[in-house]
Amino acid sequence: MEYNVTHRPLTLSVIVIAYDMAREIPRTLQSLSRTYQQQAENLDYEIIVVDNGSPIPLDENSWRHINAPVTLIRIENAHPSPAMAINTAAEVARGEWLCLMVDGAHVLTPGVFQFALAAGRAFAEAVVAVRYFFLGPDEQNHSIANGYCQAEEDSLLDSIQWPADGYRLFEIGTPFRAGATSANWLHKMFESNCLFIRRSRFETLGGMDKDFDLPGGGFVNLDFYKRASDSEGATPVQLIGEGSFHQIHGGTTTNVTMEQRQNRTKTYQKQYDKLRSNASVTSNTPVMYMGHLPSERSRIHRYFKG
Repeated sequence: MEYNVTHRPLTLSVIVIAYDMAREIPRTLQSLSRTYQQQAENLDYEIIVVDNGSPIPLDENSWRHINAPVTLIRIENAHPSPAMAINTAAEVARGEWLCLMVDGAHVLTPGVFQFALAAGRAFAEAVVAVRYFFLGPDEQNHSIANGYCQAEEDSLLDSIQWPADGYRLFEIGTPFRAGATSANWLHKMFESNCLFIRRSRFETLGGMDKDFDLPGGGFVNLDFYKRASDSEGATPVQLIGEGSFHQIHGGTTTNVTMEQRQNRTKTYQKQYDKLRSNASVTSNTPVMYMGHLPSERSRIHRYFKG
């Protein structure tokens, strides 16, 4: 009897949403590969890349050299919000755990899979968040105003010989602060672009809310993180010493001026208030922490660039 491996359940499904990211996606996939992620050589996982209507379709040949189990889904005439793209991928995902990357332009540090799955073993209904960083000398809204660009980012990655040692990303990145004057690993997060959740809990929550229909999704990612963290039996976990680093690519709020970011955030807040009856965007559920400090530069409380 022939066994169809297509339907074999897996431990992990990583869902990566991409729009016009031909430059960035190969690096993202490199950071998700078996040869980059620690203890991933024998991990039964899959990566589902959703090309959410890019003007020029993603070319699978651009990542053929990467040791990663990738399936590409192309959505024509896609909705500008990533909510439906996430839900579409989740319907075909085979993993017990889902890793949701709404913005596919992120590269990860090498211990993300290892520590996120360890958190899942420690807490049966963990909702695991990886902290958001920017590549470059500052939050990208500020750095692009001072000339930071893709060519400079390429040079920075070359300077640390990435991907040879993924923890050197801390040397060329800065944590997302959202207006705070300092940054440390214990600051409570209100969203994550690399979020791990059991598939069963994702389905119980109904996936991401498609009513968040603004370009880029508005607060759809914040909303899902809060709903997941506050759902019955969930244990929110924040990883220490691991990060998700944003590449510059023209994001709707990350790669625009501060004025544009503020105006768009106000629009997102209005939609959230309408859909959630003026509820807070942050969760009050206590958070657990798991991780390590893999390098001197990962001690972000000491190396904050303000």
